[in-house]
Amino acid sequence: MSRVVVVGSANVDMIVRVEHLPEPGQTLLGTDVALRTGGKGANQAVAACRLGAPTLLYAAIGTDAFGRQTREALAGEGVCLDHLIEVDGSSTGMAMIMVAADGENTIVVAPGANHALDASATGGLAGALAPGAVLAAQLEVPIDTCLAAAGVARRAGARVVLNAAPLPDPGQPDFAALLRVVDVLIVNETEALALAGRPAPDTPAGWIGLAGDLLRHGPAACVITLGGQGAVAHDGTTGWAQPPFAADVVDTTGAGDAFCGALAASLAGGVSLADAVRRGCAAGALATGMLGAQAALPTLAQLERLLGEDRVSGPAVHGAGVAS
Repeated sequence: MSRVVVVGSANVDMIVRVEHLPEPGQTLLGTDVALRTGGKGANQAVAACRLGAPTLLYAAIGTDAFGRQTREALAGEGVCLDHLIEVDGSSTGMAMIMVAADGENTIVVAPGANHALDASATGGLAGALAPGAVLAAQLEVPIDTCLAAAGVARRAGARVVLNAAPLPDPGQPDFAALLRVVDVLIVNETEALALAGRPAPDTPAGWIGLAGDLLRHGPAACVITLGGQGAVAHDGTTGWAQPPFAADVVDTTGAGDAFCGALAASLAGGVSLADAVRRGCAAGALATGMLGAQAALPTLAQLERLLGEDRVSGPAVHGAGVAS
């Protein structure tokens, strides 16, 4: 299997369980609090590593206790931390997460040291990438850092996977430039609608068409994750829907990162995009079964077990061509 290189955030997650998500101005009593390591970059790196991909993380942490906790947790997972930088005088990023009884959540992120991961921090990236490798990026770190890393990856012959979350202003020039060098764009339904600038479709075929429409921004392929409805994808020639896997939902936090990490690891393992999307959906379903993000990420054995049990969730092709 080729290497997965992740350029992204590392946070500590403060997770509070509540009966329901609060309305504006409402105060709720939570049932318990947990502190866990997280951040989209770190989560996706752990997800890929647990699925057998040699994984290298470019990220930034503070010199505080949370930074030490993050480093120890990632090292324990086997993620290569040769390029994890510590930022003096800055706190490690923190995400404040409320999880409702039905598993839905709200998340607010204070970036902290993640903002210090500038383009200069990607030194040595060219030596870490080769044809067959996958660069996985997200947008909890500066966009120009992701753009610089993507340029290095393309020159090295590696694939670029971008999870465009949190979604910036679609008209932002550096974001537009980044989309033009992306091989696989991954967005959730909210991000997809904001990027497309149109209402939600009401059929699977409509979502497939929307994935095709997003290719006008420049990526070679687009995947839209739809939570409990699975995912849709378009590669510029063919569009398809990937049905969901059954899940006993405890907490949806990290399910998207499980999907992205599994997709990146699968592509690094040489499978097709359709198979990678299927494996991503399976990983996302498994990740909803526990509280927290990294703690719930599946192992390769767990993923293969679920895939082996499944008989109905292969991709269903709904049409070809790019929607106008």
